[in-house]
Amino acid sequence: MTTIDWIVVALYLAGALTLGLVVARRGAGNLVEFFVGGRAVPWWLAATSMAATTFNVDTPLYVAGRVARAGVAGNWEWWVFALSHVFLAVFLAKLWRRANVLTDLELTELRYGGNPAAVLRASRAFLLAVPFNCLSIGYGMLAMRKVIVALGVVDHLPALPGDQRLWVLMPIVIIVMIYTTAAGLWGVVATDFVQYILAMIGAVVVAGYALHEVGGVSTLVDTLRSQGQGRHLDLVPTGADALVPMSTFLGYIGIQWWAFRNSDGGGVLVQRLSATRNEREAEKAAHTFNILNYVVRTWPWVLVGLAALVILPGLEDPEMAYPLLMVRYLPAGLLGLVFASMLAAFMSTVSTQVNWGASYLVNDLYARFWHVDDNASLIRAARIASVALTLCAATLSFFMDDVGAVFRFLILIGNGPGLVLLLRWFWWRINAWAELSAMLAGLGLALVTYLPTFATLTFGQRLLVTAFGSLAVWVPVMFLTKPEPKAVLDRFYTRVRPGGAWRPVAARTGLSALDPLRRDGVRWLGWVVIVLGGTIGIGWFILMM
Repeated sequence: MTTIDWIVVALYLAGALTLGLVVARRGAGNLVEFFVGGRAVPWWLAATSMAATTFNVDTPLYVAGRVARAGVAGNWEWWVFALSHVFLAVFLAKLWRRANVLTDLELTELRYGGNPAAVLRASRAFLLAVPFNCLSIGYGMLAMRKVIVALGVVDHLPALPGDQRLWVLMPIVIIVMIYTTAAGLWGVVATDFVQYILAMIGAVVVAGYALHEVGGVSTLVDTLRSQGQGRHLDLVPTGADALVPMSTFLGYIGIQWWAFRNSDGGGVLVQRLSATRNEREAEKAAHTFNILNYVVRTWPWVLVGLAALVILPGLEDPEMAYPLLMVRYLPAGLLGLVFASMLAAFMSTVSTQVNWGASYLVNDLYARFWHVDDNASLIRAARIASVALTLCAATLSFFMDDVGAVFRFLILIGNGPGLVLLLRWFWWRINAWAELSAMLAGLGLALVTYLPTFATLTFGQRLLVTAFGSLAVWVPVMFLTKPEPKAVLDRFYTRVRPGGAWRPVAARTGLSALDPLRRDGVRWLGWVVIVLGGTIGIGWFILMM
């Protein structure tokens, strides 16, 4: 990093802070403004913010490591979530917006009633806001540390107590905390828009330089095949020598997308949908997010990962390939721009996770169970929670080493309740006990699979254990416990009016469903073909033509 690089980085950080503070006045009035932007965020800004949130600094490092270990087909580990994200866009986006909730956990006490609903809301709020959220933010910070080490920043620091990498991260973290705590969601989505564009420019620049070094895509493909690494080019794992075990691939396709705790969109994406102006804009935001998230952003990272197999063979930590290629080939100024793009990816995700986690702590715990309704007290609590979550995640990140391993751990411990979260929209018989038992069973079984006794299980087999083990628990629990009270079901159905198995409730309320499931099912299949077909089709064109 030269002086000009640091000037570029400083200009970016100053611009991000300024933009966040400019919109601060829009998020300081009450919790609706602070956490869902007063429900006035336009669909294109919500979509870009959703894409920026899922595009963290860890993502290109994770993809490079995944390509090195499992080839292109290893990306099915995250590509498969397109099935649930398209389901969100087609089936659920309008329902979430129609529910008019501040957080997705607020739906718990709209859909269920009594003490079980309160216990479920409180337990999920704490688990998702603190341990799960801090782990998620922390592995992004781990990736940022790896970039900092690759750039040699630590080598030039004056002597400071403790871990030198912590001191490098702190100014960035402080800037994020300032505009997130000051502006709420408006500060997050406004900076996300710029950050997504900058992050994509950085990814394309690194891919361009890496491909130029290896002589272009066709030369890269020929070189990999001549070196006996042709299986790394597989778009789908086939054959006994595939780099992704078939059991794992089938686990991705057949289980992971519907069993994961974010199968219904999850808190971060639902927060953006709840912030849009109406149902139509929520749907448009979700569809646009899918195009940006899968079709647009996949291949620059994958190409860098493939090029690294040739340029940096046998790299001890394949996740370091991306930042090492940056340092090796980018000229002064451009290196600073790409580093700024990675900061952008990092900051957009941290700001989102912090704001979303704070929404659970304040809306679903503090306001709900302490019965606080004073706007000034709630906004103050939101800001305190934002600072606390950021510092907790920063501390936790220094106990992590492998981005991909943490990503898979988060998937596994969240596996199990996904099917319940989907079915609660379409079947009146789902109750709070079913969701609570599914969550606890999935978490417990996931932790059990990490015991030495089960060390030989593939990731797909672990998905099988957690998904169907949880299913074996929550289905009998549901039928052994009472249905939700009729008044609760009627209230939910009257507000949301979903399709599916709601006949007794529809008969009582005299209302019919607004959304035919058969029509939406056909639309879901069509959009899956567009999103995954577009993603895989681009890869086939690049690598096979």
